[in-house]
Amino acid sequence: MTKYNDYGSAVPLSDLLNWLEDGEELAFIDIREEGLYGDSHPLLAVNVPYSLLESQFPALVPRADTRTVLLAEDTRGGERAAGRLSALGYSDIRILEGGIGAWEQAGLPLFKGVNVPYKAFAEFVEHHYRTPAIEADALARLIEQQGDYVLLDSRTVEEYDRFHVPSAISVPSAELLYRFDDLVPSPQTLVVVSCAGRTRGIIGAQTLINAGVPNRVAALSGGTQGWRLADFATVRDGNRYFQAQSDTAAQSSRQRAAKLARRYHVPHIDAATLRQWQGDENRTTYVFDVRHEDEYRRGHRADARWVPGGQLVQALDKWVGTRGSRIVLNDNDGVRAATTAHWLIQLGWQCYVLAGIDEGIRPPSRLLAPPTVPRINAAAVGQRLLNGAIGLSADRSWDYRRYHPAGTHWVNRSRLDDLPAVAGNARDILVFAEDPALAQGVVLDLSDAGFNATAVEGKRQDWLAAGLELHSSSQTPAVAQQIDFLFWLHDRHEGNAAASAAYLAWEADLPRQVGIPPRPISRWG
Repeated sequence: MTKYNDYGSAVPLSDLLNWLEDGEELAFIDIREEGLYGDSHPLLAVNVPYSLLESQFPALVPRADTRTVLLAEDTRGGERAAGRLSALGYSDIRILEGGIGAWEQAGLPLFKGVNVPYKAFAEFVEHHYRTPAIEADALARLIEQQGDYVLLDSRTVEEYDRFHVPSAISVPSAELLYRFDDLVPSPQTLVVVSCAGRTRGIIGAQTLINAGVPNRVAALSGGTQGWRLADFATVRDGNRYFQAQSDTAAQSSRQRAAKLARRYHVPHIDAATLRQWQGDENRTTYVFDVRHEDEYRRGHRADARWVPGGQLVQALDKWVGTRGSRIVLNDNDGVRAATTAHWLIQLGWQCYVLAGIDEGIRPPSRLLAPPTVPRINAAAVGQRLLNGAIGLSADRSWDYRRYHPAGTHWVNRSRLDDLPAVAGNARDILVFAEDPALAQGVVLDLSDAGFNATAVEGKRQDWLAAGLELHSSSQTPAVAQQIDFLFWLHDRHEGNAAASAAYLAWEADLPRQVGIPPRPISRWG
C-alpha cells in the first residue's frame, strides 16, 4: 500500500468498493468543493469541502478512529486534508488512489446534484407505494371553489416564509402526523402535501398514508415549482402556522405512531441503552432531537443535536457521515421520532427511538479542537493595509461577487497554490470572510506556507463600521473558478421555468439513473 505521508495511506478503488458493501463503519468523504461535488460525484460519497474541513468534519464523523476514505481531486489535495484531520486526532485516514479520476476511469457511475441517495429514495417510495398526486390545476380549482381540502407545506419554516402556494399551512415534515388532527378535523377533507419539488411532498404524503390517517392524501405534483410551471403564482404573505398541539391530537398521533412503529419494526430504546452505546469506542452513535426548534431551545438532552426530522430523510448526509453507524432519534413522546425512523430504517440505517427528554450526558471525545489562528479586529485593519498587507476574501465566490472589501482578492482554500499570482512577494496577508471557518482554513494553510496570515474578525456591517469600502464584482471570480458554487439549475426558484422543469425531470428520472437500489438505499416495510 502506498504511503502518501505520515497521515494517510493510499487505498485502491477495489478495496473501497468492498468496504462500501461490508457493513462495517466507513466514512467515504468527498473533500472537493461543493460545485465540483454537485457536478459529478459517487452516489454514496458525503461532501465535506476542504475549505470547511475542520468545522464540518467532527460533527459528521465524531469517532476518532473511524475507517475513513477521502476522495480528492488529486493526491496533493488528499494529503493536505489527511494532515489536517490527523491534527484533529483522526487515526484511520485513507486516500483513494487516483482520486475522482480513478472512479471515473473505472466506468463507475457519477451523479449530479446533492443529497442524491435521499432524493432517489423518495422517488422509489412513489413507485413502490404508488403515492397519490394532485396536479397544480386541480388544486387551483379547489382553492378557487373553496373546496374541502387542506394544503400542508412540508418544507422548513424558512423556505415557507420565502414563498409558498396560496392557502398553504407551514407544517415541516416531522410535524405532519404529530399535529394532524388539529389541522385536519374532518376525515372527509382532502389533504395535499407540498414541498419545493417532488421528494418531500412524496415522503410527507406517504408518511400520513403509512400511519393510517382516514383522509385521502396526495402530494402536490412538482411542489412550488410545478405550481409556477402551471402559471400560478406563489405568495409571501398570508402565512399560516400550526398552533400548540391539543390533547386530542396528541392522543391520536401517539396511537398512529405506535401502529406505524409496529408495522415497520421501529425499535425503541431507553436512556441506559444509549449510555451503553455511547461508551462503546468501536461504534458511532448519533443522537438527534427531531422536535420543533422552539421546543429544542426550551430544553434538550446534552448529547442531542437538533435536526428537523423531515430534513434527515431528505438530506441525511448533511448530518451523518459514517455508514454502518447507529442513529438515535429523540423527542418528547416518540411520535416525530417514529415517523422519521420508519423511513431511515427503510433506507437501510440502524435507527432507534428514544422517547422522553432528560438531561443526558455529552460523551467524551478524543478529537482535538482545531488550531487557533491569529485574528485582528476590523477596526485595526486599515493601518495594516496601508503598511503593505494584502487583503484576501475567503468568502463563497457568489458572496464575493455581491460584496467584498475593496482591493481584496478572492481565494478558495483548495486553490491556494494559485496565490503567488495574487499576493506577489507580500508576506503579510489579511483574510476576510463572513464565515469565520472559511477564513480560519485559509489562514492555517497560509501560515504553514510561511506567510504572516491573520483572520479579520466580523462581517459586512463590521467592515463598513471600520471605514472599509465594499465593492461588488459581477465577473470576478470567473465562472470556471467558482468551484464552491453549484450552478446546475441553481436559479430554479428564481423564476427560471426551464431550470424548474429540468430539475423536476431530473428528480423523476433518478430511479432510472440509480437502477436497482444499492444497499443500503431501500428496504421496504
